[in-house]
Amino acid sequence: MDCQPVRRTPLGADTVCDQRTLPDDEAPQRRPVPGGIPAGAGEHADSLSATALLGCLIREIARPHLCQDTAGGHAAYLLPATGALLRVGAGRHPTEPELRTADGWSPLAFPALAALVTDELTRHTGLPNHTLAGEITASRDTIAAFLDARATADPPRDLYIRSEQALLAGHRHHPAPKARGTEPPGTWLPYAPEAHARFPLALLAVRADLLAQEGDCTGLDSLGTAPPGYRLLPAHPWQLALLGDLPAFHDGRIKRLGETSATVVPTSSLRTVYLPEADLFCKFSLDVRITNDVRRLWTHDLRRLRTIDVLLRSAFADLPPHSSAGMLADRGHRTADLADADSYGAFAVIIRDGPRAHLDAGTTPLLTAGISEGFPGNPLDSTTAEGALTWWRRYLHHVVPAVLHAFFRHGLVLECHLQNVLVCVDDTTGLPAKVLFRDHEGVKLLAGRHTAPLHLLPPGTSAPVVEPAEGWHRLTYCLVTNNLHEIAGAITQRHPHLAGTLWPHAQQVFAACGAAAGDPPEIHDLLATTHIPAKANLLLRWLGADGASSRYVPMPNPLRTSSTSPRQPGTNARDAR
Repeated sequence: MDCQPVRRTPLGADTVCDQRTLPDDEAPQRRPVPGGIPAGAGEHADSLSATALLGCLIREIARPHLCQDTAGGHAAYLLPATGALLRVGAGRHPTEPELRTADGWSPLAFPALAALVTDELTRHTGLPNHTLAGEITASRDTIAAFLDARATADPPRDLYIRSEQALLAGHRHHPAPKARGTEPPGTWLPYAPEAHARFPLALLAVRADLLAQEGDCTGLDSLGTAPPGYRLLPAHPWQLALLGDLPAFHDGRIKRLGETSATVVPTSSLRTVYLPEADLFCKFSLDVRITNDVRRLWTHDLRRLRTIDVLLRSAFADLPPHSSAGMLADRGHRTADLADADSYGAFAVIIRDGPRAHLDAGTTPLLTAGISEGFPGNPLDSTTAEGALTWWRRYLHHVVPAVLHAFFRHGLVLECHLQNVLVCVDDTTGLPAKVLFRDHEGVKLLAGRHTAPLHLLPPGTSAPVVEPAEGWHRLTYCLVTNNLHEIAGAITQRHPHLAGTLWPHAQQVFAACGAAAGDPPEIHDLLATTHIPAKANLLLRWLGADGASSRYVPMPNPLRTSSTSPRQPGTNARDAR
């Protein structure tokens, strides 16, 4: 074997910073929890889990190698700490890992790959981790359970809901994208979007003097009838089970009223459900680690939602003329305030706009993450190469100007990753006609831009303020790395010869947005830099970082233009970091 290392650009210091939507007429179904997992499901789960683990490893740790025997659609990588040499099937997602041994390339089963990654990280960081290996295995077992459940489940007939429930594999650059804690499948499978679940919400009645709410929560009052002196509070059944038998259920502060008559649909984020008849989303706390964080609604986030909503409404009221975009408002929140530090967030629910009121006639919303992963009815599946290029250009013209307008004109950093964007497609052509952004919780404010609104926050409420350089760094990751790069990958997976055609169109859109914003240095530098940030989820989980933390490694910049020269050091915000 003749292998030589390929020189990788130095990482430098890691950066650490914090068919139309109509009421679905499917009959409510309680799906049985599966027993054994068929061998085919296990093999598929192994493959999907290996792809995620390899994606992390290649992005964050491994070094490319040139080898004579990696022809035919393969690529080789060296793990520097252990010296192991891997070969994988090249393409959008790495597959079929093989380990170089004295006898040649040997297939690497998923358990052996997980063990190799654990060994590499232990040596690479000099630190042990006693939980991540279990999370990786649990994520694989969860995917197998989803596959088993899907074998007898009826996929949603509503195309929007189908796109929300498409994320079987989930984040392709997270080591344990589908881990669901330590409980057995029977505790979480009935609520899993990946298993095409539908279920009623639990209904609670909170003593009126203990109910806390901000904003417009009237959409919750139609879910049932509260007894005199009480107010309605819906709850996610899984979260209610996690909270256990609290004293408030016995002393009259909270009453259990049973279940809602209507069923809800869990969306891609798991803890957010859609109520088709009411056209509302409800976002709950869920005290389970999903990817990097325990999904609790924190009090300080809840109490600043109204301020964020006002700022977002202003930003989307004066969009550039060629961008058709909207924001699904987080209208308000309701909870039980039991005068302790835990109950406010534990019982909280956020009420969010549904998409129907934001749609143009003849369009259907689809989750962008679902389009990236794939589902029956995905508009990209039926495109010709020319049609796919048109689809990409339309998508760019709706997404990019809106995001950059919010940043430069209004000082807002949208968390515009794949799961926070709905693309509304024309029912006849399948082409993007509009985009809808969602989730105020992840929005950041640029320092120095919002002094007056922040004074209106309740006392003691922290504001999600970031310095401009940090905000731009975060926005670049969400918009380019997480969103556009993945959509481009989905297109070139279907039309490989478009690989060199897509990004020049994106360059033009970014350049035009920069010109409209007064030629800010951030756009110039983005089009010139060799690398952009990619989140290092494997290292984050190994090091046990806080869920709100971010750690980035560089990845090649698909937006780089040869005609744009980098600015001199010290002339832009990124150099000042």
